[in-house]
Amino acid sequence: MQGSAKKIPMRVVAATVAGNALEFFDFVTYAFFAVYIGQTFFPATDPFNSLLASVAVFGVGFVFRPLGGILIGAYADRAGRRPAMLLTIALITIGTMGLALTPSYAQIGVAAPVIVIVCRLVQGLALGGEVGPASVFLIEAAPAGRRGLYSSWQLASQGLAVLAAGLLGLGLSLVLTKAELTAWGWRIPFALCLLLVPVAFYLRRTMPETLTEGAPAERARLSAHSKLIVLAVLVILGGTVSTYVSNYMTTYAIATLHLPSTVALSATVIGGVALFGGALVGGWLADRYGRRGTMIWPRLLLALTTWPLFILLSSHPTVANLYLATIVLTGLTAISSAASLVVIPELLPKAVRSTGLSIAYAVGVSLFGGTTQYVVTWLIKATDNPVSPAWYVTLTSVITLAAMWVLPESRDRNLDA
Repeated sequence: MQGSAKKIPMRVVAATVAGNALEFFDFVTYAFFAVYIGQTFFPATDPFNSLLASVAVFGVGFVFRPLGGILIGAYADRAGRRPAMLLTIALITIGTMGLALTPSYAQIGVAAPVIVIVCRLVQGLALGGEVGPASVFLIEAAPAGRRGLYSSWQLASQGLAVLAAGLLGLGLSLVLTKAELTAWGWRIPFALCLLLVPVAFYLRRTMPETLTEGAPAERARLSAHSKLIVLAVLVILGGTVSTYVSNYMTTYAIATLHLPSTVALSATVIGGVALFGGALVGGWLADRYGRRGTMIWPRLLLALTTWPLFILLSSHPTVANLYLATIVLTGLTAISSAASLVVIPELLPKAVRSTGLSIAYAVGVSLFGGTTQYVVTWLIKATDNPVSPAWYVTLTSVITLAAMWVLPESRDRNLDA
């Protein structure tokens, strides 16, 4: 069956999107303010070493994602999608509160970076368990023939998070000095996130449950789908690397291209719009033309265009070229990833659907998303070549294309199987 015959209220979709957007807003805000956070918690005589330490701790947030995927994904398959999503909201609140309130290294010494690392671990645990239940809920609640579009709202909500973080960052860069941003301005987005958490928690409490009771024996057969989960990790690999290279564009524009911070943060706004729109387009295309083609063609185009785009950007670091590179990289990634995030749970049985997707997503993002910003920062320094991030995107895209080719079409698959 394609989905439920009854259309779910938009407030239910909004509840899923709102919680997911808040969690990703908090997580990606760290990436956007990596330069200032590095100076606050990881001071060094060389600014590059401070930045490198900051992006390394960004990667720490990915360490607990697989654990969150396993624990919270299994909880969603056992107790329900709604309880799992309420749990992730509670965990992200703890991590956000710590980041917003932790004093600087200058004030409390080594305790400051230790607290930041713990907060990143809690955030990673929450996000590792968020994507699976949220995506599965949207797919199971979707009306017939619209599973791709409904599922794409999960990724589109990440675009809303990037857009909100970018607008807020741009606004702060316009009204605050660099010294003010470093001293306390970067904390404002985390504080605002805390104010919005009760709204998201309330919305999720009113959500219906889409999980129907499955046979206990079925739950023990996750290992029977190990091949699919491995392929899913490889599919997620390409989207993860290009996504976090996109998120890194703010730091790249400031530290490598030496563009003003306002210009760099405005590119984040453009990226958020491209991610939001690309995800919804990808979901619509996946419903209309199928999952495989919608996954493969944008990823192939991305593999062919990333290198020329970075050459253009590094040789002519203009605002227009920065926007162009951001739109192409983010938009094509979103279209392909929207189809990827619906095909994986569609190919899994309902009893292990949330666990399987959570593990595949968390492992893929942990192994490659958590290291991407560190890898590209190191590549730029080691090669003294600002085009080097394109090498990483192209290589991982080729691997992902091979995995996508193996996956079967799932548009007409029965979700009750």
